[in-house]
Amino acid sequence: MKLEIIASSVEDARTAEAAGADRLELCAALSEGGLTPSRGLIEAVVQAVSIPVHVIVRPHSHSFCYTEDDLDVMLRDIHFIRESDAAGIVIGMLTDDGCIDTDSLERCLTEAGGLSVTFHRAFDEVPDQLRAAAVLAGYPQVQRILTSGGQPTALLGARRIRELTEQTEGTDLIILAGSGLEADGLENFIRETGVREVHIGSGVREQQSYRHPIDPGEVKAVRRQMDEPESE
Repeated sequence: MKLEIIASSVEDARTAEAAGADRLELCAALSEGGLTPSRGLIEAVVQAVSIPVHVIVRPHSHSFCYTEDDLDVMLRDIHFIRESDAAGIVIGMLTDDGCIDTDSLERCLTEAGGLSVTFHRAFDEVPDQLRAAAVLAGYPQVQRILTSGGQPTALLGARRIRELTEQTEGTDLIILAGSGLEADGLENFIRETGVREVHIGSGVREQQSYRHPIDPGEVKAVRRQMDEPESE
């Protein structure tokens, strides 16, 4: 089981790693769903921890449909992230009708080179997730899909997440479940969906709010819930 924690500061990153996180998603502007962090923060976090750091590349929160200017900014950011020694990027782009924007995706993948790539929760806005997963499976660079199963929380989307997990079984594409997850109920969620990776943000923060720091005790509680099925 792999645990990915959202970090927005060097302190977040160090706390999450020490408490048992396997990977970080580095974001700014968490109240807007996560935007590309500054270059200084990317460099500082990569240097501060030894676990993989995946950096979100999202120039604004208006939508997941990007103009040529937006895409130019994203490509510049990906270039910098690749040179920063970060392990991966988190991206997502859609067409006006809500399908995967394969043209923009391919341009970002070319710039990404050998970086690990996660397709983020733009995936939860596509009209046919099973078909969209099949499209993404055609890109070996895309290693995982972050999703709540098309619902506001992963718990509500558990049935669809199970379907996506079964569809991608035996492939190199990993379903990363996220949104609304916390230690309470996590073990049952993992059993129900069959996921091998989970993504947690506010669920491991004090008062379960992005306005407060990561609580190492909550990260450890999540880690225990994740490891329990494997120990039985």
